[in-house]
Order: sequence, then C-alpha cells, then structure tokens
Amino acid sequence: MCGIAGWVDFARPVDHDIARAMTDTMARRGPDAEGVWTDGHAALGHRRLSVIDLEGGCQPMAADEGPGARAVLTYSGETYNFQELRTQLTGLGHRFTTRSDTEVVLRAYLEWGPSFVDRLEGIYAFAIWDRDRDELLLVRDRMGVKPLYYAPTASGVLFGSEPKAILAHPEFRPVLDADGLRDILSVAKVPGHAVFRGMREVPAGCLVRVHRSGLAEERYWQLRVAEHTDSLNDTVRTVRDLLAATVEQQMVSDVPLCTLLSGGLDSSSLTALAAHTARTKGQGRIRSCSVSDPDLDGTAGPDANEDHIYARLLAEHVGSDHSELPLKAPDLLDPALRASVLRAYDLPIAKGDEHASLHLLFSIVRQHSTVALSGECGDEVFGGYRWQRDPDAVFSTTFPWVHEGRHNYQGNEVVFTPDLLAKLDLATYERDCHSTAVAEIDAHRQLDDPAEARYREVTYLALTRHAQVLFDRKDRMSMACGLEVRVPFADHRLVEYTFNVPWAIKSFDGREKSLLRAAMKDLLPPAVAQRVKTPYPSIRAEAYNRTLRERLADLVRTGTGPLDPFFSPDLKARVRRDGAAALEEGMSRAALETTLQLDEWLRAYDVDVVL
Repeated sequence: MCGIAGWVDFARPVDHDIARAMTDTMARRGPDAEGVWTDGHAALGHRRLSVIDLEGGCQPMAADEGPGARAVLTYSGETYNFQELRTQLTGLGHRFTTRSDTEVVLRAYLEWGPSFVDRLEGIYAFAIWDRDRDELLLVRDRMGVKPLYYAPTASGVLFGSEPKAILAHPEFRPVLDADGLRDILSVAKVPGHAVFRGMREVPAGCLVRVHRSGLAEERYWQLRVAEHTDSLNDTVRTVRDLLAATVEQQMVSDVPLCTLLSGGLDSSSLTALAAHTARTKGQGRIRSCSVSDPDLDGTAGPDANEDHIYARLLAEHVGSDHSELPLKAPDLLDPALRASVLRAYDLPIAKGDEHASLHLLFSIVRQHSTVALSGECGDEVFGGYRWQRDPDAVFSTTFPWVHEGRHNYQGNEVVFTPDLLAKLDLATYERDCHSTAVAEIDAHRQLDDPAEARYREVTYLALTRHAQVLFDRKDRMSMACGLEVRVPFADHRLVEYTFNVPWAIKSFDGREKSLLRAAMKDLLPPAVAQRVKTPYPSIRAEAYNRTLRERLADLVRTGTGPLDPFFSPDLKARVRRDGAAALEEGMSRAALETTLQLDEWLRAYDVDVVL
C-alpha cells in the first residue's frame, strides 16, 4: 500500500531535506524502500511496501520520454485491473520496464490525461506532478478506502497519506478550532474534513488539481439513484459473480496473503471464496486469522462473543490454515499500546479497545502475511446493521446509527462547560451534516415511493459516512504494522450494483444481508450461513471501564492538562469529592475514551486550541 508525501511551492524552490522529513513520517506504511524526488517547485516522497513486482516499481516513478521527465508519480494502493490496462497501453505504443501497477498508472495518465481515473479499478491515493503543465494532481479512490490529506499554502500545497506528513513541514502549525472539535465529538464523519485547521482530506471519488492560480477539487465518481430491473434470482446470481470476480482479482500478490476471519457472514464469505479460488488455481491452502473473544475468562457472562467458534467452524469447512489472537482487557489498556494507536491515527478516537485489538492483531498477522482480505463494508453494502432495518432508526431525521446508539456516546454534557457546548451546538451540526449528506443524491425527487427513497438515503449514508470511519480504522492500524488490507466488498462495481437494489429485494427473507446469504449459501456451513450478525469483539469486563474512569478522574484532579479550562466546574467539584465514582453516571465508554485520547493528543501533537 505504501505511504506518500510531497510539497509544491510555486513561489520558491522546495527544500529536499524538508521533503525527506515529511516522507520519513510514512516509514511504517512503507518499510521496504524509500525515495524522494525534487525538481524546482515540486517534491514527491514515497515509502514502499513491496507487494507486486518486488524488484521493480520503485518510486517516485518518472516517465523518461523527451528531454526530461514529463510526469512523476508517487503512488499508494493497488490498481486491480492493471494487467488489462497494461495490455491496452502496450497496444497504443507504450513500453514498460517493470511489472508494477505503478508504471501502468503513470503511463495511463500520459496517454489519457486526468480522465484516466475513470479506467482505474482499485483502492489508491496518489500524486502526479506534470512538468509540462506545471500542475499537481491528487487522486483518491472512489470509495475512499485509502487516505490522502492536503493543506493549501499561500503559494502551493502540502500533502501526505496521513496528517503526520503535513505536520512534519515547519510552516504548518497544528491548530484545533471549533469546527475541528465538532468533528471529534460528533459521530458523523464529514467528507473532506481533517480536524486540523487548514488541512483537508481529499474526498472519496475526487481529485484535486493544484496549479499556479490555485487549486480545485473535482468529483470524478458519485453514487447515483437509478432503476434496478433484475429479478431476485438474477440479482443473487450477479452478486455472486461480482464477488467471486472481485476476490479473485484482489488475490493477485507477489507476497504472502491471508484473510481476516471473524466467523461472521462477511469475512466467512470472503474466506470461502478465497479458498475456492486458491484450490481452483492450485495455490494450496488459504491462511485465515482472527481475534478470539477478549472476555473468555468468563467475566462477560451470557453475552460473551462467540466469533472464535464460528471462525474455527468456517476454517475447518474450507480447509484454511487458521490462527487466533487471544486478547484480555489489561493488554488493551497498556499505555504504550494506546500511544502507538494514537501515533498511527493522528487523531483522538472513541473506541480505544477495538483500535488497540486491531493493532495487536495486525502486528501478529504481519509476521506471516503482507496482504490481508477483510470483510469491511459488507454490512453497509448488504444491509447488515440493525439500524438499517429498524423503522424508528431508518425514518428518523438524523443518521440512523446515531438515533439508535445515542446512549453509547453520552457524556459530553458531563465533561465540558455549558459555554463550550453552547458554542459547539453539536445538535445543529449533526442535523446540518445529515441534511447535506441526503441532499447529495436527492432520492425523494427521483423515487416515487417515499419509504424506498429513505432506504436509499440510509444506504448512501452508510457507504459515504459510516464506512469511512471503518476504512480509516483499518488503514491506520494495518499500515502502522506494514500490512496491506484489501476490502473486496468496497469494490465500486459491487457497490454501484447493490446500491440501487430495492430494499424489498435486499431483505427478501426478512433477515439482514439476505442477498449475500443467498449468494453464498453453497460455500458456507449452515451454522455460519444462518448466523445472526454480532459486533466486532470489544471488552465487556467492568474492570476496563473502571480503569478509564480512574484515569479520567486523575486527569481532572490534576488540573494542569490542556483540557482543564474546558472541564465543567461541576465535574471538577464532584471528582474532588467522589473520585472516579463521579464518572459512573452519564458517562459512556466512548466519552471516556474520547476525552482521554483528546487530552493525550493535544499534548503529544502540541496542538494549539483556538475556540
């Protein structure tokens, strides 16, 4: 997958040492090789995780026709149809010196210009410096699986796979303003927002052109409402064909590959398809990996997660080489691990135990595999969440997952001063974010049935807002370990096809993910095929929450941290009187995690707070 960084300044020559410092922040994303290219007003940096063409494909990569390099590319991700594009480009007279998809992307740009992005299939984020046009092109994949950030300057732009690349430039100062704090404390990711003032994230399906007169974002792909004419049987068959083709395509790798197997329908489907493909091609057994329940010591009671049971069942059924990572609450509370998660993410997060467990899992997986297939986005595509089927949540006037799970995030009113909460006005922010999102597809104007229009909106919200948080989590935690994670369910062809399938077909048997269940039933054991969805394993032991409360109480009690001016006077008084017990009522785990992470982030990143 790799990590990229760079800098364009039209007013002065770029500094090679600064460009290298920006690139060095991407070392974990690309542990195998590095490169920095500078020329006049442009600098492109690259850290490589070698996956395809291990000997070739070094970056930044320059086209060598003419008196100098016409264009230079720094690229992160995978273009799955690169072999087909290579054949087309060869027929048009291009000659290749490597087997890499990187060179295919570069030559596709030289042949077709910026419109070449319409031909790419994959997950990617890259920058192309066009020397003939004196222009930088930043591109992000259609679904936003791979990240790409940028920060406009007075005379150019800074960019990188993660915020830390931009933060390494001496002229960018980390500042948190009211808009950034709204992003941290809300539960809806807004495309383009990057929390740090003056920084943006290239939205999914967009490109950014940077030239002397300024920069502009352009959308090259968008989900659109359309009529679905296939019958139920044809739809099920098409889903199966699309998934089978996508998994086969994404198994192309010159390094060891595995699947991330939870035992749920999504990851089991991918593992079964991957195992079938491997057998058909004579590639031997597929490797699968999972997290066993963190509370297997019995403290979780009757609600203990049983993922490990179904993962073992599926692994035995398809004959995969299966391994598990057992986790316990103390492991996930380790301060060093939590600091590592923050360094990987660059931002405060609300689900510390889940991020920490993924970080540990990926570090183990990386010992034997460099690429992994993940079931991320299956729920968004096929309707697997309860809030996608609960009428009260679906027909609410906000994000359905917020309506259903608001109690899981309560606590801001306990922690922060009334003046700060009034200034942030999170309720209005949430409402505005929801209105903006649903207006992007305008389903009610295009569909006669109001109920179907709302279901289409909910699917759109799931794919463009909810999934983005999961993509970020998977990307940061995996790339911090030098592991490339691919997400077949986020293939844009599958997403486009299923997006417009009417809800009556998506839920034809009255269950979640009806289409996927029907499409995969012949490859799965009945117990897995009929299993009810369960959330990703998280710590349920009360000792975990108690530790979080104790840590926050200590933070409030000291009165010296960057958040102290924003802590509620009532909270301070109650903590002085009752200690951690003052945080037992009205404080969700997410609020505890977010507050602790916010304080650590402000300290570790030396962030200026300007509210």
